[in-house]
Amino acid sequence: MGIETLGFRWNIIIINIIIVIWVMNETEGRFVVEKSSISVLSPDNLRSKHDAAIGNFGLPDYGGSMVGTVVYPRKPASTYGCSKFDGDRPFKSNSSRPTILLLDRGECYFALKAWNAQLAGASAVLVVDAIDEPLITMDSPEASTTTDDFIEKLTIPSALIHISFGQSIKDVLQKDQEVLLKLDWSESVPHPDQRVEFELWTNSNDECGARCDEQMNFIKNFKGHAQILERGGYAMFTPHYITWFCPKPFVLSDQCKSQCINHGRYCAPDPEQDFGEGYDGKQVVLENLRQLCVHRVANETNRSWVWWDYVTDFHIRCSMKKQKYSIGCAEDVIKSLGLPSDKIQKCMGDPEADVDNEVLKFEQDSQVGRGSRGDVTILPTLVVNNVQYRGKLERTAVLRAICSGFKETTDPSICLSGDLETNECLDNNGGCWIDSENGISACKDTFRGRVCECPTVNGVQYQGDGYTFCKAVGPGRCTVANGGCWSDIRDGRKFSACSVNNMTGCSCPQGFRGDGHTCEDINECKEGLACKCDGCTCKNNYGGYDCKCKGDKLYIADQDTCIERKVSKYTWFISLLVLGVVATAGLAGYIFYRYRLRAYMDSEIMAIMSQYMPLDNQNQSQVVVHENEPLRQTSTV
Repeated sequence: MGIETLGFRWNIIIINIIIVIWVMNETEGRFVVEKSSISVLSPDNLRSKHDAAIGNFGLPDYGGSMVGTVVYPRKPASTYGCSKFDGDRPFKSNSSRPTILLLDRGECYFALKAWNAQLAGASAVLVVDAIDEPLITMDSPEASTTTDDFIEKLTIPSALIHISFGQSIKDVLQKDQEVLLKLDWSESVPHPDQRVEFELWTNSNDECGARCDEQMNFIKNFKGHAQILERGGYAMFTPHYITWFCPKPFVLSDQCKSQCINHGRYCAPDPEQDFGEGYDGKQVVLENLRQLCVHRVANETNRSWVWWDYVTDFHIRCSMKKQKYSIGCAEDVIKSLGLPSDKIQKCMGDPEADVDNEVLKFEQDSQVGRGSRGDVTILPTLVVNNVQYRGKLERTAVLRAICSGFKETTDPSICLSGDLETNECLDNNGGCWIDSENGISACKDTFRGRVCECPTVNGVQYQGDGYTFCKAVGPGRCTVANGGCWSDIRDGRKFSACSVNNMTGCSCPQGFRGDGHTCEDINECKEGLACKCDGCTCKNNYGGYDCKCKGDKLYIADQDTCIERKVSKYTWFISLLVLGVVATAGLAGYIFYRYRLRAYMDSEIMAIMSQYMPLDNQNQSQVVVHENEPLRQTSTV
């Protein structure tokens, strides 16, 4: 046995020991199976709901559902689905409902069963467990020349179901009865608020085979979507990196020293699985740490999305395959993005110190599952709203899963992009209410599909169930479709049953009767409602009536009476006499008023002038005469 073979085997032994001890020590951890709901729609005696473990391959329809007919292969040798099925797509549905293929567990990889089912035309696969046990997650097989050909091509969803549920379906199918199932992923991702929090467990190593290629291609393709979500405040992203530790008995070994930092606390497997050449696991750990610090430092300046740029650029410029995976290359990428290298270096700390690294310690603690999220044991792993994503790490599929984490009707516009948009409102208006004449619809498209919700149009709000009716309410409702009320135009005049005085209902205008949605003219003349005076004649018209008096009399509408138009000569004489008396009295009053006003004004003017302008004789001597006294002269001076 050669030295290289021994080195390779020793590396594998060390890695296995590290993983086993890590799992055994983390007693709080546990694996959580991400589930979807399966509802049996028919036959009636089988109606029920069941859990199904979502497969970690293919494309689960997050946020959506599928209703399909179950098919179970008739040939016993085909029930495992380990070989290609005979015929040209034998399970392709001939009806509007897709085919859900039921297969048995065993004999080959889960993913291979799904691939053969996809080739045969099935739209989904349910694998029946072989024993009575808690559900497990069906994972992709390890990278190999045989599996690499189809893993990336799998597009149909898969799930594992309990053996008892599977047997009940088989029993019904044996009786040639149809089994109709609904696979529902709409609530697979919780949506507690209007912001989605998602995290990606990844690795900077690009020499670990198909899984590394998968995650790097995903980061490159999903970068634009992720940055739009983060910039808009719709999502919060956190990167994570799986690390292992070296057991204390092996800390001083050459293997642990080359694969670990901080005295064996944080390790990564050798990229080439060979200690003698290429890169060391220690270099991978350091770059993982650097990428974590890039995110932390960028986040301090509210630019957390720069992480996507750094990781993408590093993969292109500093690839292991190009022999450029180095600190110097990483520094060049950091400078090109305008990031402070000194802060990033401070965040990374001293990798040779025999102390815990704050950043990597947090990563190890975070690997343990808490709440609804289980342990992170598969790399790469995407977590959305604390639930692990299952399925292929592909741009459109992941965006669909993230978008299903938003509350209904709060989806950002990116969730309605062309590659995700189905717009159910385009098909029969989604079954919602519509006023096609005025272009008003209650159908609103969202990521999960349509919702029937009465709209607000030009400030006018509609109310109703959204499915069968919507009606305008509130101020301004009469401007849109006349508020749903009756209206008519006759001889240039408009009549309407919509009024601002009635904010919600319709009432026929004066001269009409009805429920407000239909109104008819009232014949006031025929019904004796108008022109009741003696000598009156009544003529009905649309929305009213006209009354006329016989002869030359004038009709007074308020009094419903007729008066004479002509006046006698005697009446004229009396009227002129009265007018003359009134005119004479008015003239006399005016003259008297003018005389009194003039006298009053003169006296007032004199009084004012006497106060501010002294008279001429006031500057002369005055003679004061007292009774029984002789005259004497006096002076004001």
